[in-house]
Amino acid sequence: MSRIARAQAYPARPVRWIVPFPAGGTGDIAARVISQWLSERLGQQFTIENRPAGANISAETVANESPDGYTLLLVSAANAVNATLYDKLNFNFIRDIAPVAGILRAPNVMDLHPSVPAATVPEFLGYAKANPGKIKMASGGIGAPSHVIGELFKMMTGVDIVHVPYRGSAPAVADLIGGKVQVLFDNVPSSIEHIRAGKLRALAVTTSYRAAALPDIPTMGEFVPGYEASTWFGIGAPKNTPAEIVDKLNKEINAGLADPKLKGRLADLGATVLAGSPAEFGKLIADETEKWTKVVRFAGIKAE
Repeated sequence: MSRIARAQAYPARPVRWIVPFPAGGTGDIAARVISQWLSERLGQQFTIENRPAGANISAETVANESPDGYTLLLVSAANAVNATLYDKLNFNFIRDIAPVAGILRAPNVMDLHPSVPAATVPEFLGYAKANPGKIKMASGGIGAPSHVIGELFKMMTGVDIVHVPYRGSAPAVADLIGGKVQVLFDNVPSSIEHIRAGKLRALAVTTSYRAAALPDIPTMGEFVPGYEASTWFGIGAPKNTPAEIVDKLNKEINAGLADPKLKGRLADLGATVLAGSPAEFGKLIADETEKWTKVVRFAGIKAE
């Protein structure tokens, strides 16, 4: 069968989509929204398989699958970080996973405990520089987005704040509210209600644009020129997956991202759609890998 005929017949059976996160998180919800869209558009089930053991195990699994379009991977910023965070991986993410399409990009938000005497980023920088080593920065774990995003802030501002890793965002937020730590670069969905209730003070969002869910909160780049960090998700496939299949998936995913109802469901996660070609998504992955390589090496971060 010719390559074009094979692509036209795709998918002829259900497609497995490996999601390296537990059910209910931002990535899992985004994947389920897109999988439902693809199932309806392409007439076969796109089945989510949650593997919360980690991004590396999932990526290695997909990298070793047949390049036929029937096993896909939810790609995230974690893959870009892990390329440097882990010394010995049995795969090379950029080489072994073909970019298919982006799905969404979402900001993190710099949250403070209200006891910190700072209402703006410049005030926080002044306070931190006057109190080196005394401010504790929580994160969802070593190498987690909330960790490396905070380390990027430290790298670009020169402040001396102490990293305190937790096992996930929820306990980090709980201790921030309790005042055991003073700052956290959290994802918007998990902290927005605490911000609205006045339990946490939001100073800035980490993307280059303001977040629709927090329109009055400035971007970090307004105070730290060139600063940008975001959580993002997309779809990858094993290398050598036929271009016709990659392009078919990309076309259908972009059609979904343009659909007002689907776009609204992603907006509910505090996200903006990340539409574009496979090449554009591949450039994002390469650029993010380069950026986080610098941060991981600057901070001397080592995987647990």
